[in-house]
Amino acid sequence: MEKLIIFDTTLRDGEQAPGASLNKKEKLEIAEALLDMGVDVIEAGFPIASEGDFDSVKQIAKLIKGAEVCGLARCIKSDIDAAYNAVKYAKKPRIHIFLATSKIHMQYKLKKAEEEIIRLAVQNVSYARKLCKNVEFSPEDATRSDRDFLYRVIQAVINAGASTVNIPDTVGYTEPQEYGSLINGITENVPNIDKVVISVHCHNDLGLAVANSLSAIKNGARQVECTINGIGERAGNASLEEIVMNVKTRADMYCGVYTDIKTKQIYKTSRLVSKLTGFTVAPNKAIVGNNAFRHESGIHQDGVLKERSTYEIIKPEDVGFTGRGIVLGKHSGRHALDSKLKELGFHLTPAQLDNISVRFKQLADKKKIIFDDDLISLLEDDIGLEKPVWKLKGFEINSGTSIVPCAAVRLSYKSKEFSARSSGDGPVDACFKAIDKASGVKGSLQDYRIEAVTHGKDALGEVSLKLKAKGRVVTARGSSTDIIEASVIAYINALNKIESF
Repeated sequence: MEKLIIFDTTLRDGEQAPGASLNKKEKLEIAEALLDMGVDVIEAGFPIASEGDFDSVKQIAKLIKGAEVCGLARCIKSDIDAAYNAVKYAKKPRIHIFLATSKIHMQYKLKKAEEEIIRLAVQNVSYARKLCKNVEFSPEDATRSDRDFLYRVIQAVINAGASTVNIPDTVGYTEPQEYGSLINGITENVPNIDKVVISVHCHNDLGLAVANSLSAIKNGARQVECTINGIGERAGNASLEEIVMNVKTRADMYCGVYTDIKTKQIYKTSRLVSKLTGFTVAPNKAIVGNNAFRHESGIHQDGVLKERSTYEIIKPEDVGFTGRGIVLGKHSGRHALDSKLKELGFHLTPAQLDNISVRFKQLADKKKIIFDDDLISLLEDDIGLEKPVWKLKGFEINSGTSIVPCAAVRLSYKSKEFSARSSGDGPVDACFKAIDKASGVKGSLQDYRIEAVTHGKDALGEVSLKLKAKGRVVTARGSSTDIIEASVIAYINALNKIESF
């Protein structure tokens, strides 16, 4: 049996996805979820990119104890210094250096010849190795690089002290057989390759990131770089949950390779990343989509009822999907709520439990039937926020087919109350404009989406929005059986996120 190292880059490459914006607390929350799930390496960010990124990586390095914490750096001394100064607080720090090796990158981006590339790679890997014993090197755009030159670069950085060599398909150009052949070629033509772990990092531009990664595993790669839900630059990265469940479900195809991922944490972590980034998971997404374990065809339903394995190759509970039946009602107590949340994988502090108990009772008064997803949505609205400074005290709307929609809102800010009225193109727009007036914060709505969390006439509605204010863009969500109230909650949650930066 050989272990496959799971290197999660949700907080670095994943956050580079257009529209993904995470503050420091949200990054730490995701890092803790990744640790709970059993991820081996957390690439926490690109420290040189900004002061905020540096601080986030540093904070994660200080608090995350069970996994390696990695910082990305260009093949430049200043980048390496920034990465080291951010990750040095980790129990197991790692510096990840990248330098392009393809002709197109060397000619148009770097304007450097092959020998200069090798010199820079060796010089900077050697420098990083003096700071940190765990150094990873990536020849950027490896899949479009000349193979003989690539072999020379890899051999040189291993001699310089690299402990992991990553082979990135930076632009998602390769295909499975070709990529597997590349990994096999590296193992056969780089004489010192046995001294390092071969890693792979695949992008999904042609929809092949997972297939390419799996092909690489079959050819000797023992680290996979991936993200939750496959988020990332452009079309995204290889999806962690798909890699892990392929290796687990088809162990016969992967020569005894295994991971330490606690698969029952997958769905919970997927939901968390979706909530905090604002990227909705498609219903037909493998492993974590809401339709992944649903059967509508009569033939399929009949088969599953008789024997689950007829149409299900993965048990829903193995990845953390829970039952969709009634779980709690308005007569349920605090202890029952706490037990159910623990069953769903959430362990709350007494203060968090007190807060969610209040919101649960409010929801229970509105809904006869409460589903697990209702509870998860309600919980994630609250847990992802710092102590809110803006709070909703109440709102009223006046709307109809022949009148201009108007809204009045009452907010509190640090124990002081503010109120305002406004009209708008619709009741939601009127509420948002009234909140702007009451708060004194002019917000620009960048995106707005609605979806039902569960089913039925009293289904919990979930609003996801993206708000730009004070030079920042944040994503926030709110849930309620009243979609206007859910919208108001989401907008106020966004204001609180902006205040927390």
